[in-house]
Amino acid sequence: METYGKILLIAMPAFLLLVLFEKWYGWRKKNETVQTMDMLSSLASGVTNVTKDVLGLALVLISYPWLVDHLALTQLSSSILVYIVAFLALDLAGYWVHRIQHISNFFWNGHIIHHSSEEFNLACALRQSISSIVRIFVIFLLPAALLGVPRQVIEVVAPLHLFAQFWYHTQHINKMGWLEKVIVTPSHHRVHHAINPEYLDKNYGQIFIFWDKWFGSYQEELPDIKPVYGITRPARTWNPIRINFQHVWLMMKDTWRTSSWKEKFRLWIESTGYRPPDVIERYPVYKIGNVYDFEKYNTVTTPGFKAWCWIQVLAILFFVSFLFGNIAMINKLDTNYIFWYGGFIFLSVYALTDLMDGNLSAIAWEIVRSALGIGFLVVQDDWFGVSSFLPMAKYILGAYFLCSVAVTIWWALFFRKRPVERMA
Repeated sequence: METYGKILLIAMPAFLLLVLFEKWYGWRKKNETVQTMDMLSSLASGVTNVTKDVLGLALVLISYPWLVDHLALTQLSSSILVYIVAFLALDLAGYWVHRIQHISNFFWNGHIIHHSSEEFNLACALRQSISSIVRIFVIFLLPAALLGVPRQVIEVVAPLHLFAQFWYHTQHINKMGWLEKVIVTPSHHRVHHAINPEYLDKNYGQIFIFWDKWFGSYQEELPDIKPVYGITRPARTWNPIRINFQHVWLMMKDTWRTSSWKEKFRLWIESTGYRPPDVIERYPVYKIGNVYDFEKYNTVTTPGFKAWCWIQVLAILFFVSFLFGNIAMINKLDTNYIFWYGGFIFLSVYALTDLMDGNLSAIAWEIVRSALGIGFLVVQDDWFGVSSFLPMAKYILGAYFLCSVAVTIWWALFFRKRPVERMA
């Protein structure tokens, strides 16, 4: 937990700078692929995912150490070879997990957030799930376990394997020659994120593209078919927490609504997007018919509002960075504080993105979030020990929370008087 938090302290600023660089580069080349509100939503999603991971909010039914202890046929010694084997095993496991998430109605919920953006850029890579609380796919690491790859090697390689999937979420890199035959490139991944009929559910590879070629899921990016991005049942919100649970919530409602007991069970194991026939008729859900003719999600924006959203995102990044850098100290104060702090981060993301959607309910969420923050300040007469570094911190944070509530109320009421405008 603490080690991963410190890794993220380095990774998060690097990812943010690369996201901003891509926006600047697109502006300079007059080929903008990064919309401000979409980018902020992606950054907010990234915050929720890494917070969940650092807090360890997951239940593993079968652990990798258990597989190694009970099933290993041999034991690889620590060498370059064992790290190569671990990397390949992780990538093969990632391919099959990814494929199952795309073709299974139930497991799609754990991946939908990653495809929810109607843009395609580096920020999209940060859209990772918080809904996959129960991890059942460790079984796909069976090849590594059989070879006796040590747990410590997997723990080192796994973050590297994840971070290596960031760079190819871009429209600014064209095809890459012979590398297209070996690794996943931006061209391959543009196909994967596209909802064009020709591209849908293709290119599941994470680092190596040859898995797709071997297992029949490969599709080249075609010169005459420009990828269109998103999901066929659009999320229509900037709120990553809502997006994470939209699909499973619809499945739960469909289970209740259908009159067929068979369908109540069937819809959970069917292919992605399946709904009982009687429910489709009575409770239709918008689905994109023509991917070349639909309106992307947009909300009211003004330069002032976007500036306020950036202030809030930077504040959230400060809070989450403090958490990651001071896990041991926060745990020392009270072992429950880290989970209260995590709840505060999630409330912060929800309140901001609800405001980005133009909802009046953002006022209530901001009041709850700021009340919790002020509560920390009152109970501790501090902010988890930050006063030892900055004596005035508690007064600065108190003023920030009061200001945040006031500004949120102002913007929420402001939007009720303005027509919807296209985002910029």
